[in-house]
Amino acid sequence: MTMEKHNTISSEVKLNCSPSPEEIPGVQEGDSLAVSPSESREVLRKIDFCLIPLMTFCYMLQLLDKLALSYATLLGLPQDLDLHGAQYSWCSAVFYFGYLAWSWPSSYLIVRFPTGKYLAVTVCLWGGILMCHSAVHSFGGLMAARFFLGVAEAAVAPGFALIISMFYTRKEQPLRQGSWFVGNSLANIFGGLTAYGIGKIHMPAITHWRVLFLILGSITSIYALVLYLFLPDSPDKAVFLDEKQRQIALKRTIENKTGFKDNDDFVPSQVFDALTDPQIWPLILYTVSVNFANGGLTSFTALVVKGFGFSDLKALLVQMSIGATQLVFIALTCSLATFLPSVRLGLMINNTLTATAGMVMVYQCKSRAARMGGLCLASAFVANIPLSLSLVSSNVGGFTKRSVTSSTLFIAYCVGNIAGPQFFKPSQAPRYTTGIKAALSGLALGSWFLACLLVYYVWENARRNRRHGQSQRRLSVVGDGPREDLDMSGKTDRQLPDFRYMI
Repeated sequence: MTMEKHNTISSEVKLNCSPSPEEIPGVQEGDSLAVSPSESREVLRKIDFCLIPLMTFCYMLQLLDKLALSYATLLGLPQDLDLHGAQYSWCSAVFYFGYLAWSWPSSYLIVRFPTGKYLAVTVCLWGGILMCHSAVHSFGGLMAARFFLGVAEAAVAPGFALIISMFYTRKEQPLRQGSWFVGNSLANIFGGLTAYGIGKIHMPAITHWRVLFLILGSITSIYALVLYLFLPDSPDKAVFLDEKQRQIALKRTIENKTGFKDNDDFVPSQVFDALTDPQIWPLILYTVSVNFANGGLTSFTALVVKGFGFSDLKALLVQMSIGATQLVFIALTCSLATFLPSVRLGLMINNTLTATAGMVMVYQCKSRAARMGGLCLASAFVANIPLSLSLVSSNVGGFTKRSVTSSTLFIAYCVGNIAGPQFFKPSQAPRYTTGIKAALSGLALGSWFLACLLVYYVWENARRNRRHGQSQRRLSVVGDGPREDLDMSGKTDRQLPDFRYMI
């Protein structure tokens, strides 16, 4: 389809998005909505109470469904399906081919359709596909199921990041991004316990790994109905807020200076802006690098832990310590990023270096306790994911540009996760020397790319200060005070001289 045809079609279909401020009574440009501090706090509490639990539980289910394949390796799946050689690695990697294939279409659909409803439908689909895993009897069948599971799950994390940017100020975003991302840690904790419990049950009629997929898939599909009913598309459509509270919530997003949902079609110029923005490429390279580690460890952690000398079922329980470690790092990282100014990238670099040190312990140490401790520390980089999402929502202006940027980063995420498992050679079990080296190298490179991004942000902010001055403009960047004379609709961060990047 040519660009002209695309523009013609898109001009005929308006997006179902948040309205512009002129369309909301009391939130018109130049007309200040009277809001007391107590009212603002009450709106924030209601958003937190209703929105964060919805997203946290959903994200826990998503990672549980990803980890289910790793758990299934200790419940007899490779033997039942006669997997050999690199077939298991490809069953893990093909998930991200599906993720990759649907990432860009999803970036358009999230803008075009009601965000909450679109996400609920995708959750229902992925639950059904996960249940289909229990019916596979061959390598080819498992490959197909994993691919379509990746397609169904592609929208959730970028969609949640966009919802956070619509409901929270830039200063509030790191803690909230981290709050729903806690589901990642909870999945590691409860997933191992669930798989262990299933493994202990005597079931002669059906194998344990098939039961695992059936249970997790059915829970996910049922939860999709909850999301459909309660996950909002935008602040002005939040069912848990009354009319005035919706106006207050929308006003908060206007003051973000990263733009509410554009009251217009998908903007092609913002796609070009995203792909040529210097801040995007260090983030892309960082994401690819660290996901060499993420892709390999997500798929092979159970086998690596078993290689430390644990039995199959004991290895499922021991993995819970990894989730607990992640929970500590996520809580500390997101709390510090919320309450201390200009520390996000510094925290991300620290977490990545900590993870690098952990991988060194796994590679070099001989004792089981030291290697397990290193594997726990190696999970510290996971705490960077909510911060990287908050960097996008805070530092990328223009809804279309932000949507494309988020999806591009998830493409990079997919590339790293596809490559990562290929370094874990079955012939090197149980130490997987090449895989551990690849994870270690990826984490070290990730630290370097984050340092490059930090240097760019400092340089660009200084350049803008020299050219345009700072004063009130600088205050608005850290969320201390809005500048209501800016027209944010349809504009990107590079088109706004008053914009400063949060670091």
